[in-house]
Amino acid sequence: MASEKLQATSEWSLRGLLIGLMIPIGMTTLNMSMFSVALPAIRDSFGIAPDVVAWITTAYSLPFVVFMPLYGKLGDGLGKDKLFLWGIALFMLGSLLCFFAATLPLLLVGRVLQGVGTAGINPLCLAIIADSFPAEQQGKAMGTWSSIGPGASMLGPLLGGFAVDFLGWNYIFLMSVVAAVIAFYFVNRHIPALQISRPPNFLREFDWLGVLLLGGFLILFIFYLSSRALTGVEPLRDWRLLAATIFCGLAFWLWEKRARIPIVDLQIYAAKNFGTASLAGGLRMFVMGSMNFLKVLYLADVYGMDATRLGIFTTVYAGAILATTRLGSQLADRRYARRVLLTSFTLQLVMLGGLATMALPAWAAMGLMLGQGIGAGLALASLHRIALRDVPTAESGSAAGLYSTARFAGSTFGAAIAGVALQQAEVVMSQTAAYQLVFGLVAASCLVSLVVSWRLEK
Repeated sequence: MASEKLQATSEWSLRGLLIGLMIPIGMTTLNMSMFSVALPAIRDSFGIAPDVVAWITTAYSLPFVVFMPLYGKLGDGLGKDKLFLWGIALFMLGSLLCFFAATLPLLLVGRVLQGVGTAGINPLCLAIIADSFPAEQQGKAMGTWSSIGPGASMLGPLLGGFAVDFLGWNYIFLMSVVAAVIAFYFVNRHIPALQISRPPNFLREFDWLGVLLLGGFLILFIFYLSSRALTGVEPLRDWRLLAATIFCGLAFWLWEKRARIPIVDLQIYAAKNFGTASLAGGLRMFVMGSMNFLKVLYLADVYGMDATRLGIFTTVYAGAILATTRLGSQLADRRYARRVLLTSFTLQLVMLGGLATMALPAWAAMGLMLGQGIGAGLALASLHRIALRDVPTAESGSAAGLYSTARFAGSTFGAAIAGVALQQAEVVMSQTAAYQLVFGLVAASCLVSLVVSWRLEK
């Protein structure tokens, strides 16, 4: 494996390369963390229901998920460094549209462009780390790289809370534009051109139909989960969308079995632990997507917190994740990855169970959320390490794209399902009871995550 490492590592220090990869992920995380604080203000500004609020989140995360495998596969053939720059430019354009958005449709278009732009950053970064670092250092490298996310999440809510309270919610996107300019400059100047080996007729023979079918499946499934805002039919009841979802899913599976260069090479799942770790990663992000959607709305609706206090809490929450991310990565390099995952999901299950079953004062509810964040941080680098550990270098981009798709599909589904469940529950019960019910659903997904993690090989 060492002989296959990218030539870039002989020209650039691994430390410098890692810092270069951390800048773009910090940009995207800053955007997401500022947006989460602004969500109640955006909801009130447009006067929309919870399931429609979830669509503002989904407008970013859905294209983010759909385009990940495309970026991963194209990165193996066209060059990961070039795709970085295109992605950052699209993110910048989307941020500008969101800043000037005076209507909900324009805001949604801007969020879509942001999602398309940032879709490649996670898989391409993971692929470069897996290619460049020796096996015994990959866990630590991925933990260091992952730590920029919680670190940016600590700064983002403070900036976002200040912008919402004193300038207006749209100013969070102006800050995203500034972050994008910095990221574009740094990547263009400091990330080296990476060596690639493009097959003949790569673009002409690329699996474009597979991309369309996979995207159609994911998009239609999200539409089915939250159909009221689109078709006027209550969620989970529009059978037309369900039928179209099933059709795209079956067509995609059949096509991938015969495609010459499939967007999803099913042979990758033969790599040890890859499929199971991808499922566990998706479930972990389902919990995180649900919590990122629920926590600020819960604290605003039930305890009346303003944007500044929400920003402070979200910063502390990100700090809780950061506190255990590096610890989890170090334990993963010492062959404790499976134990770390079991501990992580058990702790999250306990914390979410408390939110679901007890009437709590504000300080206790925030304490349980922080406990859930501590548990979530433990699993992050361990899952990255386990999923990509045994994948060949030539397939690292594709594998990282598929793994990232599974993870962020979980986040997208988590936000959408939480929004639908909250909307439906508020019709028949009190607001506090509705939130408790949804927290219970999220806790159940932690239990499933725990069972899946038992299946991972050491």
